[in-house]
Amino acid sequence: MKLSVVIPTLNEADELAETLRRARAVPEVIEVIVADGGSTDATRDIAARAGCFVTETAPGRGGQLRAGVALAKGDVVVLLHADTWLPASAGEAIGAALCDARVVAGGFYKVFREPPSWLVRGARFKCWWRWLVARRVMGDQAMFVRRDALEAVGGVPDVPLMEEVELCRRLRARGRLALADAVVSTSARRFAKRGVLRTYWLMWSVTVRHLLGTPPRELAAMYRKGER
Repeated sequence: MKLSVVIPTLNEADELAETLRRARAVPEVIEVIVADGGSTDATRDIAARAGCFVTETAPGRGGQLRAGVALAKGDVVVLLHADTWLPASAGEAIGAALCDARVVAGGFYKVFREPPSWLVRGARFKCWWRWLVARRVMGDQAMFVRRDALEAVGGVPDVPLMEEVELCRRLRARGRLALADAVVSTSARRFAKRGVLRTYWLMWSVTVRHLLGTPPRELAAMYRKGER
């Protein structure tokens, strides 16, 4: 199995280097593609020095992921956030999950690094509960997808927000989603910056509105406003 890692970035110089180092430490990873949405810091230089292929796109995570995936050569594509760290065993865990031919995609269990409050703890359980009830994984769980299945559903949806939710919905029509038996760690910076309750409320509100049919551009505007 060969893994292509695709990372969307926008001014991620503070987080990216360690994310890339850990991704490179996974033996099954054959390439790391950074799809940059117009960074004004050292993001692109850091990626280039780390040996990544860097492509520049318009900002918007869905479109950036879509552009990066179009360049991927691996059998499986890992959609990785710039502040999410893969364990060295990530490839082995993905391979085990995909041994079942019915599984087309999945994600990892997740924990937050340096959580600012006890309210952020329990993320691993929440990943399991979301997968069990809603049959989906979130973007910061390092979603992995068989490349042929991804091509069959038209690639990553080119939407400014909630691309992982829409992608999971499409993939469920092709097969099963799984949770790999390994844990990624992701930054708790959003909670530290905006507050835990405010951040959870924003995420919940955007998710509910998405499920009710609110257009992605309106959701993105709502999310940006909530981040201020």
